[in-house]
This record gives sequence, structure tokens and C-alpha cells, in this order.
Amino acid sequence: MVTSITPYRDELGVSDGRMLIGGQWSAAASGATWTHVHPATGEQVAAFPVAGPADVDRAVRAARRAFDEGPWPRMRAGERGKILRAIADLARAHGEELVKVQALDNSVPLSFAEIYVTSGEFVADVFEHHAGWTDKLAGETLPPFQGGDHLVFTLREPVGVVGAVIPWNAPLMLLAQKVAPALAAGCTIVLKPSEYATFAVLRLAGLMMEAGLPEGVFNVVTGPGDPTGDALVNHPMVDKLSFTGSRAVGEKIMAAAAHGCKRVSLELGGKSPAVVFADADVGTAAATTMGTVTLGLSGQVCVAQTRALVHREALEEFLATSQMIASMVSYGNPFDPEVTSAPLINPRQLDRVLGLITRGQEEGATLVFGGTREEGDLATGNFVAPALFTDVSNEMAIAREEIFGPVLSVISFDDEDEALRVANDTQYGLGATVWTSDIRRAMRMTKAIRAGTIGINGYQVEPNSPFGGFRSSGMGREGGRAAVEGYTELKTVLLPLTDEMM
Repeated sequence: MVTSITPYRDELGVSDGRMLIGGQWSAAASGATWTHVHPATGEQVAAFPVAGPADVDRAVRAARRAFDEGPWPRMRAGERGKILRAIADLARAHGEELVKVQALDNSVPLSFAEIYVTSGEFVADVFEHHAGWTDKLAGETLPPFQGGDHLVFTLREPVGVVGAVIPWNAPLMLLAQKVAPALAAGCTIVLKPSEYATFAVLRLAGLMMEAGLPEGVFNVVTGPGDPTGDALVNHPMVDKLSFTGSRAVGEKIMAAAAHGCKRVSLELGGKSPAVVFADADVGTAAATTMGTVTLGLSGQVCVAQTRALVHREALEEFLATSQMIASMVSYGNPFDPEVTSAPLINPRQLDRVLGLITRGQEEGATLVFGGTREEGDLATGNFVAPALFTDVSNEMAIAREEIFGPVLSVISFDDEDEALRVANDTQYGLGATVWTSDIRRAMRMTKAIRAGTIGINGYQVEPNSPFGGFRSSGMGREGGRAAVEGYTELKTVLLPLTDEMM
């Protein structure tokens, strides 16, 4: 039974929100608001402003002033690092509160929020890691190629004002992944969270201001893509755009960035393969793969391995274990410790997932189990029973489109060459797993699969490692040195060593 989320909302003190612009909490100039509806219960959570072009302009100008005239880019690296560490300390201290507010946003269950990447601990670790980069963004000294008495060296400088747009599925994690390296580099930021996951971002923004960020360094504008997102990505004073979300929106952002040659980082969709060989621990491979599709966010994860490429000799065990994992799924109120999995984020996504399940059957795949909308007490939410397809060809829509739901497509193969061909036959290239007890095979597949991250007999995201995709899965990386360097410009300095300068 799905009980009301209202008592939890009241306990957490979540009420109508305000945007953060220039260090001040404010409403939209037009007075327009968006009311968030909880995806598990259909209840209204609270409202927040819909920022129009005038509000976005005010936020960007605040960030521009903070960059051009304020202390942040000129602050000693060690001082910036101290503030980032203070943010980490506050995120860690308020970790339980943050994940509870996140559950009011996207209904990710608290039982899953304890897992590292969706926790306040991950947020803290990301800020702590990037705090260490503030005093290590060094250039290099180059020897004179043509000879002569002169010095050539490079500097890394902050790119400027960053416009960041994040999705609803992991708002705390993705805020940290974008904002921490940008702040470490000395940039100022205007962030737009998804209209389906705003309150956790606003709560974390308040903690960031408490940590001592100067006014205007970090700003949050709230609202949907139209008008809020459009105004941000098209603003002429934004120097760089950083976006996580769908390929379709990413392409629009690239087009917008062409005006003014804005720098761009994109982390887009995926149709990641899990390649399971017969010599693997097939039970663990199936449990992990089906788990990423059904538990927690119910497959609403860009890097979820939603194509299982399984050797024919391992197919029977893989299917049996997958069905066992699916039977463990429990839907309901995300604050219930027995609940394992989230609903789909909104009715539009619910209809899309159900439509793709129907299309999979029409195209000839076998629906082994699931794939129907949950009824009874769960009918108030956007719940779909976990689905598994077999007899899938890689040309079917369920094998090629990012479904973003609890749907696993199983494709059988006979040998390594066939597995590699199918794994790479996709427009995406975000993440993959290879399951085998043969280390030589694991390394051959790892080198040959075109994806930004490969897990061997497992998969996890680390705050200090680069994460991003090949091909239509995006450009640029988040995490580690690659992330913070992505928020810098590289400047070359040529210095002749003449007598007059000595």
C-alpha cells in the first residue's frame, strides 16, 4: 500500500521554494510557479518559481559580476579549497536530510539512497576530492622549439560563467559532479535543476551558501526547459554549458552553444551492454544487471546495462536469476524501508515505457514477464512491473532506444566476435560491463568496446575517476582531473628573456 508522503514533507519542512540569485532567495518576476506532483502517490509536494528570461538574466549577470569583479576567481587557491571542504562537511552532516528531500522529488527509495552514488556521502566526497584540485591546476613549461633565449609556459584559468542543467534522476550527485569542479577551477555558476527534482537541490544550495560562498558565485534558477532552460543556454554572457540528460536536448544545447562558441560538456543517454560469457559467475552477472534495471531508480539511469548480451550456454541460468531479482522488487512509498524501487518520474514517461514494451512484442520479441502497469493500491503512482524480453534482435526498438524504465532486453550470442559486434552496434557509448573469468578475454573486450567506462565483473562510479561517453553519449568527462580541467581555458605565455627584462 502507498501511504501519503505529506507527513514526511511536513517533517522535513519542505514548502514552496525560492530561487537563489546573487545570494538572495527570490520568486519569479512574473509570479509564475510550478507545483511538483509526487510520482509515487500523485500528491502535490510544493511549488517553486518558474524563472523567465528576466530572472535568468538577473542570475547570469550576478554570476558575471562575481566572476569579473568578485573575489572567487582571485581568491587564494587554498581558501577556495577550504570552502569546498566546508560544503563537503555540511553535505555529510545533513546527508540523511538531503536524501529524504530527494525522495520527495523523484521517489528514489531511502533503502536505495544508502547506496553510495545517491547518498549525501557521495556528494561530500565529490566536493572533498575537487577541493584538493584548487591548488594543483598547474600549466607546464616548454623548451624553446626554435632555440633562442626565451621562455614558453602555459596557465590554466577558469573558463568563466557556467550554465549547468541537470536531470531529475540523481539531482544531488549530478549537482556535485558539475558544481564542485567548476568551483575548484574558479568559475561561477548558474544551475537549473529539473522541474521534477528541485527541492533537494535548493536544500543543498542553502548549505553551500552557509559554507561561505560569496554572493553570485552559485545561483539556482528553477523551472522547466521552456522558458527557464532555453533562456539559460541561449544567454550571451554564459561562457560554458554543462548538461546531463537526453540526446535530443543535448543536440539542442550544442546548437545553442554555436552562437558565441560557448564551451560544452554533455553527458547524454546510453544503451549500455552487459556482455556475459559462459565462464562467468552468471548468477552474479544476472543479479547485477537485472538489479540496475529494476532496483532503486527502476532503470531510469543513463548507464544502466539494459542490453544483456548472454552466451547461449549461460542463457538459462541468466534468465532464472533475473526473474528471481525481479520478484524481489517492492513498490510503494519511498520512505518505507521495505520499498526497493521507484516509480517512473511522470505519466508521460509511463506512457512512453509502456509503448516501447508493446512495440517490442509487435516486433517479435518474447515478453518473459512483467511490462504491465501496476494496479490496485499502486495505481496512484507511475509504476510498471519489471519486464524482461528474450528473442531480441539488435535492430528492435527495445534494443536501440534508451527506454529509461525497468526493461531488460536479452540478446544471445555464440562467440566473442558476435558479442563484440552487437555490443558496438549502437549510437551510444556510455558504459558497459564484461563478465568472464578469463582476464585475457576481459581485456580484449574492454579495449574493443566503444564506451567511456567498462566494468569487469562489476560496475561502480567513483568521484575521482572520469565518467562520460563515446559517440552520441556525449562529450567531455565528469569526475577527477578531466572534470576540473574541463572548466578551464589553457593560455600560452611567450616571454623573451632580453637584457632589458633582467
